[in-house]
Amino acid sequence: MTIRRGSSGNPERTLELLWRTSATPTRHGPPQGLTIEAVVDTATEIADTEGIDAVTMRNVGRKLGTAPMTLYTYVPGKAELLDLMLDAGYARMSRSEPAGSDWRSRLEAVAHENRALLRTHPWMGEISTNRPILGPGALGKYEYELRALEGTGLDDVDMDAALTQLLEFVRSSVRAEIDTSEYLRRSGMDDRQWWERAGSALSSLIDEHEYPLASRVGTAVGTSQGTAYAPEHAYRFGLARLLDGFAALVAEGAGRSGE
Repeated sequence: MTIRRGSSGNPERTLELLWRTSATPTRHGPPQGLTIEAVVDTATEIADTEGIDAVTMRNVGRKLGTAPMTLYTYVPGKAELLDLMLDAGYARMSRSEPAGSDWRSRLEAVAHENRALLRTHPWMGEISTNRPILGPGALGKYEYELRALEGTGLDDVDMDAALTQLLEFVRSSVRAEIDTSEYLRRSGMDDRQWWERAGSALSSLIDEHEYPLASRVGTAVGTSQGTAYAPEHAYRFGLARLLDGFAALVAEGAGRSGE
């Protein structure tokens, strides 16, 4: 998987586009009604159906019925377009803030919402946001998600670090789920079929007494899950353990403040 860098274009021009502070380009003749929103929505549709590699100015222009050079009067290049696509996706994502819930329930909601977003738009997980998107959609998302940690006693730096760890966990778990699904599709066998063949061959090659732990645990996992890797179990288990770690950090801070 190729990781593409977000916020790698002209920062001033990108911010103008994200916040819509620049004037609409002067157009001479068709296409009438072309807007930045139309360009972004079309690029998003291509990414959703064909993958992020298919998002080119040529393909977007073809979908819109206009020449690629016309698009450059709206968006300078693909780097800026990716930022606009991400920000629009963030602006549209579901945000359900449970009233009166504790911080753990709020963070679970944040994780589930981000997981749903990345499952719907897998390409969003292929763009690095180490340099953040500074648009209204991204900042609104950040503001909303930080509220899940407000009141925990964590300082501002730890709040940001905890949120970052949560979002990176969700991103990696969705990526693993997508990779697993794609591998199964390409192999033409589901995991149960594969294990029936591989397990039979393996049993004739090894002595389970030489690998007692691997044999015991592997058998237990296969019996329980029917596969060596179950994405749903991995996500639920990992999220619970991550939140347990945050709970220890919150308790540690509460202990210090009570001294």
